[in-house]
Amino acid sequence: MKTRAVLSLFILLSLLLTSCLKDNVEVRSILYTEDEYAAISAVLNLPNDRLSYEVKLPQHMKNLGMTAPVLSDAKATLGRVLFYDKQLSRNQAVSCASCHHQELAFSDNKRFSEGFNGELTLRNSLALGSVANFKSSYEGGSTFNGQQQFFFWDERAHSIQEQSALTLQDDIEMGMNLDELASRLSQHEYYRVLFRKAYGADVIHPAFITEALQEFINAIVSTSTRFDDGISAVNGDPFRNFPNFTQAENLGRNLFITHCSSCHGANMSISPEKVANNGLDEVYEDAGVGGITQQPSDLGKFKVPFLRNIALTAPYMHDGRFATLEEVVEHYNSGVKMHPNLDFRLRTEDGSAPRRLSLTEDEKEALVAFLNTLTDETLVTASRFSDPFR
Repeated sequence: MKTRAVLSLFILLSLLLTSCLKDNVEVRSILYTEDEYAAISAVLNLPNDRLSYEVKLPQHMKNLGMTAPVLSDAKATLGRVLFYDKQLSRNQAVSCASCHHQELAFSDNKRFSEGFNGELTLRNSLALGSVANFKSSYEGGSTFNGQQQFFFWDERAHSIQEQSALTLQDDIEMGMNLDELASRLSQHEYYRVLFRKAYGADVIHPAFITEALQEFINAIVSTSTRFDDGISAVNGDPFRNFPNFTQAENLGRNLFITHCSSCHGANMSISPEKVANNGLDEVYEDAGVGGITQQPSDLGKFKVPFLRNIALTAPYMHDGRFATLEEVVEHYNSGVKMHPNLDFRLRTEDGSAPRRLSLTEDEKEALVAFLNTLTDETLVTASRFSDPFR
């Protein structure tokens, strides 16, 4: 009996040990066969399990009616590779990332970026990492207070996919024929694998290229800033003092709400204004939206950008004329110029002259301090958005 009892106890302990070991086993979803992963690993530093591009929103964004995009991890992974690949330009000299650097919230630190043949772009590169209103990434854009949000400084593209197609084919930027690009990429086994995982076939279509880029860019959503922490702490009310802000930062927040939020939005998630003339010049060499619509009332109007990560995205304005945030603040404080299309919010009450804010030095410093709370350090260091090439 004693021997049988000892044997039963040994079996029970073995089963318990085996159960514990099983609980600690890491379950991985292998995406690629051995041959597929060998082809990928020769060029790319990608894991052989699913890399998540799921977007998670803080509650204060959900309360505004915002919903996270439903993204395909396989398409976003492919889009990431395409985004960093210089093969997307005619002479293989530049990639999308050449003008949109992750550490700069996917902007460029030059007034005008350098295209594939060394020519300079006509406008400053917009920061992709400033986008919070990702609903506008889809065809038709999003609507807020009757305003649809589109892409480029003149908003001529109505989706990221359209924006990507125009950029790829632009004679200054990348100069690439999309059919030729599809043929070029199909010569590489690792791309055939990635497109097969994303689209179920080895055949590479131009529309697949631009859609995959859109999927990746749609994942670049900025939600982890000190501003987000602060507004979450006050239940989404941007008009209350944030407990995690300094006195100067809260002063800057109040000044921003008073003087800037009617265009840029108080919640840093939805922009109430689409385009505006902000008095940079009395006569504009660049017609802006007016160059697209051919309407005199649109001359000198440009996209009102989101300000998330603004401290990382200098220089500023469509032509990169301001090197610092201090210069931007001073423009609105004392430098707005009169133009027939100058936005009414930047005019005096009778509309006859540009409005002057007359801010003190302390107030100007406070505004800049507030703008620095909009930086998302997680976004600019996340490995899933980084260069995957070896």
